[in-house]
Amino acid sequence: MEEIYSREEAFDPKALETLMEAYGMILGAIGEDVGREGLLKTPERVAKAMAFMTQGYAADPREILLSAKFRENYKQMVLVKEIDFHSLCEHHMLPFYGKAHVAYIPNGYITGLSKIARVVDCYARRLQVQERLTVQIRDCIQQALNPLGVAVVIEASHMCMQIRGVQKLNSVTTTSAFTGIFLSEFKTREEFIHLIGSKLK
Repeated sequence: MEEIYSREEAFDPKALETLMEAYGMILGAIGEDVGREGLLKTPERVAKAMAFMTQGYAADPREILLSAKFRENYKQMVLVKEIDFHSLCEHHMLPFYGKAHVAYIPNGYITGLSKIARVVDCYARRLQVQERLTVQIRDCIQQALNPLGVAVVIEASHMCMQIRGVQKLNSVTTTSAFTGIFLSEFKTREEFIHLIGSKLK
């Protein structure tokens, strides 16, 4: 499955049925009447929403990159910034969302620009923590393209901090991961940080 923008209808019907039953039980457990009109189809809707939000498990992000891998003698930075993403925190299963900035310096091969965004979505559409998401994107690009270096910065807001717990509505979490030349050459890393407009140092 190369594309991750599949419809939730492609989700395993048995798994979907299990989800529907589970969400029906959850509604009852919180004190709701699962038989009232407004909730009759809620378990089905939520199950389909969960299938959509976790569809990244059904895709291979490395294959996404390899499906558009081209030989090219270009050794300057390739940057795709402000890639919108939505994910689910694995600790509370609440959304976190934001932007990913991804760069690499080719070493004989490039990939389609849209594939970078698809890799971000592929990993984001799973139960995640931001730290792991950042590293997974970096490692996937490094392994698939073997570039001179990869840089990934993610800036995200976490609903588990905004609507529960400490309830800090304006907090933003930034994570970064680098390989190769982005680690060894300060000027290259600084160029990347300048281009994405981040205050990260």
